[in-house]
Amino acid sequence: MREPIAALVRQEGWRAEGAAARVHYEGGNDRYAVEFYADSARVLYWSVPTDDDEGGTAAPVPRDDVPDPLRRRVRGDLDEAGIDTGVERREL
Repeated sequence: MREPIAALVRQEGWRAEGAAARVHYEGGNDRYAVEFYADSARVLYWSVPTDDDEGGTAAPVPRDDVPDPLRRRVRGDLDEAGIDTGVERREL
């Protein structure tokens, strides 16, 4: 496992998936999956269907549409893992 991924999985809720780490976040009526990719040093946000929306599919979310508390949490987790928090702001 790559070191940045190993460092992230030590943070609450993160788990490793190959060259990526993922965490799920629920707030209000929203669910997100957040993915960090070590090879490209990028963070992606996905809107995840709720239990009430069984037929829904995950969809990428533009960074500007992600709630600020979630973005702050992700940057905090990156910082705790020793990863440059600037990667959270990088566009694809």
